[in-house]
Amino acid sequence: MTFQAKLSKVTTLLLLAGTTATTYADTQSKTTLDFNIRYEGVQQDNILKDASALTISTRLNYTSADYQGFSGVIEFEDSRQLAGVDNYNDAIGNNLLYSVIADPESTELDQAFLQYKSDKLTAKVGRQIIALDNQRYVGHVGWRQDRQTFDAATLNYTATSKINTSYSYINKRNRIFAEAKDLHSNDHLLHINYKTELGLLTGYSYLLEVDEGTPNSLDTYGLSFKGKKDNFAYLAEYASQQANDNGSDHTADYIALEGAYSFNTVTVKLGGEVLGSDNAQYSFSTPLATLHKFNGWADQFLTTPKEGLVDLYASVSGKVLGGAWSLVYHDYSADEATPTVDNLGSEINAVFTRKFAKNLTVGIKYAAYSAGDVGAGKVDTDKIWLWLGAKF
Repeated sequence: MTFQAKLSKVTTLLLLAGTTATTYADTQSKTTLDFNIRYEGVQQDNILKDASALTISTRLNYTSADYQGFSGVIEFEDSRQLAGVDNYNDAIGNNLLYSVIADPESTELDQAFLQYKSDKLTAKVGRQIIALDNQRYVGHVGWRQDRQTFDAATLNYTATSKINTSYSYINKRNRIFAEAKDLHSNDHLLHINYKTELGLLTGYSYLLEVDEGTPNSLDTYGLSFKGKKDNFAYLAEYASQQANDNGSDHTADYIALEGAYSFNTVTVKLGGEVLGSDNAQYSFSTPLATLHKFNGWADQFLTTPKEGLVDLYASVSGKVLGGAWSLVYHDYSADEATPTVDNLGSEINAVFTRKFAKNLTVGIKYAAYSAGDVGAGKVDTDKIWLWLGAKF
């Protein structure tokens, strides 16, 4: 049976299930279908061939009706290459002579979970999205065509109007590389929010371990505070990380500061982020994050250099022609410089997106990275994206 035939059959079954469920449930069931068609081009100043990919991601979601607090979600996701535009390294072993575009072809069960929800408690068990705060530590990597989900159990408890707590246990990380690089794990995520008059105070403890039979752990403890007063928004964050890699212990710190001011339709932002280093032998790591959101869209720092990373950035954003635009500049340097690695380069990012009608979005995005010290192992990199998204 072809994928199209399977998709049609699944859709029919879900619609029939939804029709039955709504006869006895408290709320209506819902079926949604999302498409994202995207072109991505990559040019790097090295021996790799320029990469180009035209792909489509299709996501079919069925959310059941709610019955006395109980509901369920099942979601399928498919990523395909289009029109033979497939000259790229897909990060799982194909076309290795080309630059990487991490969108392999795949068909997966993206989500499948049962949920119970009351006034204060939400419990969820199964394959699910977990996205905490700004996704600096835990996210869905929704930029890629195959997004990240987790096999997990999650409890969320709202104690008062000011206090919210959540805990997740993860035993599998379903990453963005089809099923080729999924990881079994033993992860614990504890997260607490406290609302104050000045902003939101958050404390977190993320205890991560890959279930691979060798000693490894990545424990992160942190605090963040963010808020907004009139036209000024602010963020401050600190975290400490202890890592054990096959018996070797390391520690590193994380610091983030950001301020933004909005006037009319324009917002100006200044910020800095430090992913610390332990004597240029280990660097602060966030393996569950939506990494594309941070440290430049050219994705040169998905893995933090062992010398650490200091990212100073400035951005200006606004609205024009019915859409949203943003320009960003990054300046990168090492947290703990060595004789060969100090300047880690700079980057310019630009994006414009616009919505049409109720369900269509188009966008164009560009990233230009200029390499720094040769010892850092980076090269000049340019990337461009064009996309059309639809939701029904």
